[in-house]
Amino acid sequence: MEKVSINKVVLAYSGGLDTTTIIPWLQENYHCEVICFTADVGQGEELDDLAERALQNGASKLIIRDLRAELVEEYVLPLIHSGAVYEQRYLLGTSIARPVVAKHLVQIAEQDGADAIAHGCTGKGNDQVCSELGVMALNPALKVISPWREWAIESREDALEYLKQHNIAFPLHNNPSLYSRDQNLWHLSHEGGPLEDLANAPQADLYQLSAAPEQAPEQPEQVEITFEQGNPVALNGEAMSALAIIEKLNLLGGKHAIGQVDLVENRLVGMKSRGIYETPGGTILFFAHRELESITLDRQTAHIKLQNGLHYAELLYDGKWFSPAREALDAFFASTQTNVSGTIGLKLYRGNIMVVKRASDTSLYRQDIATFGHSADYNQGDAAGFIRLFGLPSSIHASVNKNNGNTEKSPSAAGLPVSCPLPVRGKDE
Repeated sequence: MEKVSINKVVLAYSGGLDTTTIIPWLQENYHCEVICFTADVGQGEELDDLAERALQNGASKLIIRDLRAELVEEYVLPLIHSGAVYEQRYLLGTSIARPVVAKHLVQIAEQDGADAIAHGCTGKGNDQVCSELGVMALNPALKVISPWREWAIESREDALEYLKQHNIAFPLHNNPSLYSRDQNLWHLSHEGGPLEDLANAPQADLYQLSAAPEQAPEQPEQVEITFEQGNPVALNGEAMSALAIIEKLNLLGGKHAIGQVDLVENRLVGMKSRGIYETPGGTILFFAHRELESITLDRQTAHIKLQNGLHYAELLYDGKWFSPAREALDAFFASTQTNVSGTIGLKLYRGNIMVVKRASDTSLYRQDIATFGHSADYNQGDAAGFIRLFGLPSSIHASVNKNNGNTEKSPSAAGLPVSCPLPVRGKDE
C-alpha cells in the first residue's frame, strides 16, 4: 500500500518498547519529523528521563503535559454523575482517559503545524478506535498513522531486533511483563499472557494497586465521603479536590482489595476479550454516589438515569466521547445532580463495601412516612383505591378473555408448563 505524504507527525509517546520503536520506523517509512507527546494521566511512570530518550531515538522534541486534574474535572466527574458501567462491571477506566489525550494530541499538532497523529495501539483493541475517533471529531484534516496495522513487527523480540539494527539502545532493566497493562489515576487493566486462557485464575503477583482479598486486613475500616451536587468534595470531613480524593481512595481501597474485576467483555472490534481491572477508588466513589442518589433522586428520574447510563457506557466504550449524543446525555445527567448532596459512610472489608450511613439535607426519604408505626401523612386505606386503579387494565383484560372464552391462552390455565409454547391452531379449528 502506497503511504501518504507526511511532513510532521505527533506521536503519543510512553517511552515503552512500542513507541520507542515507532520513532525510527516513522522516519524510515514516512521520512517525517517526529514530535513526541506524553500525557501524564496518573499512570505512575517515571517521566523525568523521557525527553532525553525521545531525543536520542530521533524525535525533534518531547512535550509532557500533566492532565490529571483535567481528566478528573472534565471526564471522570461526568462519568460518576452518569453511573455508567459497561456490561455491568467495567468502570471504563481505559476509555475515559483516551479523549483527553486525543484532545491534546490535536492541540499540539495544530500548534506545531503537524499533518498527522501516530499511536502505538494494536489493531485488535478498542484503544485504536477511541484514539482515532477523538482525532477525527476534533480535526478530521489530520491523518492518523497506526504502525501496528502496517509494520511486520509481531513480537517484543522483533522490536528489539529492529532497534538494534538502527543502533538504538533500549533499557534492558525494563523487563517485559507477562501482561499488557494500561494505567491511569482511575484504574489499572491487565490483559494477555496467562489471562488469555480462561481456565487460569489471576496469579498472586498480578495485582499492582490492590491487595489480594486473602492478604487484606482482618479488621474493616470505615470512611465517609461528602458530595455536593454529585461531586466528591470531602473525605472523612476534610475538604479536598476530587483528584486528591480519588488518589486517597485508591490507596484505601487497594489496601482492602476493593474494585477487582475479572471480566470477559465484548469488544467493539468483534471479539470477546478477558481483562482484570483494578479500580479501587473509583469503585468506592461509584458505590457512595449511588447510595446518595438512592435517597435524593425520585423513582422516575432514577430509573431513566439507569437506562441512559447504559447508552452512555456504550458511547464511551465505543470512542464516541466527542459526539452530540454524549453531550446531550451529559446535560441530562448534570440536571439530575442538583440535589445529590450529602454524606455517605462506608465500611470496607476484604473486597466488600457496606453502607453504614446515609445523610442528606435534600433526602426524599421520610421516616415518618416509611415507618411501620403510626404516620399522620400516610393513610394505609388509600392504598385500596390506588391498587384498584393501578390494576384496572389487568382486570379489564382478564374480563375480556373470560367473556370470549380465551382463558386457554394462559399456559397455566391450560395445564401446560409455563415455559411450554401453546400449539398454533389451523384455520379450520
